[in-house]
Amino acid sequence: MYEANTIELAGKPTVSLINQGFANDARSSASNKGMPGIRFIPESVPCETTVTEFIEAGVTVVIDDIIAALTRPLTAEETSPKPRGGGLRERIIFNGTLGEINRFFYRRGWTDGLPVIPPTEEAVAEMLTGTDLPATHLVGKLIPRLGKVTVEKIAINAVMAGALPTYMPVLIAGVQALIDTESGFGVFGVSAGSWAPFWVINGPIRKDLRVNSGFGALSPGDIANAAIGRSMGLIIKNLGGIRKAVEDMGSLGNPCKYSFVTAENEEDSPWEPLHVEYGFNREDSTVSVSFPNNFRQGNGGDGDSKGIIRGLLAGITGPGAFTLEPGQAQILARDGWTKKEVKEFLCEYARIPASRSPAYTGRQTGAAPAQRNKHLSPLNPEETVPILNNPDFIKLIVAGGTHGAIGIFTGGHRAPVIKKVTLPANWDRLVKKYQDVVPAYELY
Repeated sequence: MYEANTIELAGKPTVSLINQGFANDARSSASNKGMPGIRFIPESVPCETTVTEFIEAGVTVVIDDIIAALTRPLTAEETSPKPRGGGLRERIIFNGTLGEINRFFYRRGWTDGLPVIPPTEEAVAEMLTGTDLPATHLVGKLIPRLGKVTVEKIAINAVMAGALPTYMPVLIAGVQALIDTESGFGVFGVSAGSWAPFWVINGPIRKDLRVNSGFGALSPGDIANAAIGRSMGLIIKNLGGIRKAVEDMGSLGNPCKYSFVTAENEEDSPWEPLHVEYGFNREDSTVSVSFPNNFRQGNGGDGDSKGIIRGLLAGITGPGAFTLEPGQAQILARDGWTKKEVKEFLCEYARIPASRSPAYTGRQTGAAPAQRNKHLSPLNPEETVPILNNPDFIKLIVAGGTHGAIGIFTGGHRAPVIKKVTLPANWDRLVKKYQDVVPAYELY
């Protein structure tokens, strides 16, 4: 629809053919670009099919509609569309029980399907103690709706997600990461590929917030890991305007969109942590985001360097993030492997037959033209080609327990975007106030 809008702005009438499952997405895309009345025809051709029979049958059914849409004069509504949604509201006041409030929010599409904490004036004011920025400060505009992400709106969604005020600096930096065009959020956030934002927290703030980087780091049970990711998900939905089957066209969806957060175990890692690798100081606190769309666990074989490297190679299907447990990283470092060398080795030796590579069919992604030219596919479809073509697209971190599992989060085709976290002046006092919010399991 973006291309159609551009053509229309050049004075050329268009009619787009849109798979009927993407009709809502088409309307939203056109509206977000300022042309809600642009004409399109829903059709039934299966997405990305090359089967001529299906294509011809689907187009034949709607050919008269295409001709009519191209020749019919514009209506008054198409010429001067009226704003939808009833206009802006400063505040919506609702009284009711916790259940009634949650149903009120859910019916309006403001939740992720799970119960939320009501964002009362008092709760939002307390959340705002986590930053020195004023409530009205505009962090930026989040696509696709270009929603104005103010500090107060971040705080409102953080309250709903069950976050603590100490998470506000990370959430603000997280929004800055999404706004950065290098993150690819404009594509990954709405793609049919069901990409999920993977957040990695580095630096001293990991300890202040008790972000889990050990056993079960990606499992439920840690409020920081859970609520930070959930807060960002609500911000993406409510402020960015990415809603399931409207703008978020993930075909299968992704459970990691609920929350996908870990910290790096910097203390037990033999290598420089992720943020230092990308130019930050070790004492800086940062948050990074990348967008894998699948996750699998591998293993390190016999637990020696060869087994660990083979475990990584066996699970790679494309660029993405890879986690090694501390012991695995220490074994590799003992045998002389640097993080840079591991990434370069994976690029060189993670290979598949050319016939299975997108590059062989001309559909290679994730590389600039100059990079593609270095990896031209061979004429023989049985010769091997690299799965990975750029070490920068590999995010290698140390996290997890001591079982020997390797985390493989593939997809994304981008280097991670990392933003520095800015702490408020009252940080030490705020951390002390919430330091006892930890689970105390009864042992038996």
